[in-house]
Amino acid sequence: MNPAELEQAVIEKLSEVIDPETGIDVIRMHLVQEIQFDQAGKISYVFRPSSPLCPIAVPLALGIIDAIKEVPGITGQQITVKDYVQSEQLNEILKTIVEE
Repeated sequence: MNPAELEQAVIEKLSEVIDPETGIDVIRMHLVQEIQFDQAGKISYVFRPSSPLCPIAVPLALGIIDAIKEVPGITGQQITVKDYVQSEQLNEILKTIVEE
């Protein structure tokens, strides 16, 4: 799959991850940004919760990770949480989850 097709597949899958507070998917809310791929199929991206105190940031991040895992051609992922009060701690936890 070429990079454009891979990105489209990821966006389609992420469109299924719904923010339960708004009923809108994470793509339309622009919560997942800076999507990049390397030649081996590893994806890196930024997750920006809807507010610095977003009460559902952790479940949303886990939903995003799980959705991306389902995309054929993805060999790994790196998520970076920004603009969230506990982003450093959450990034450390998520790093161990995506490395499994």
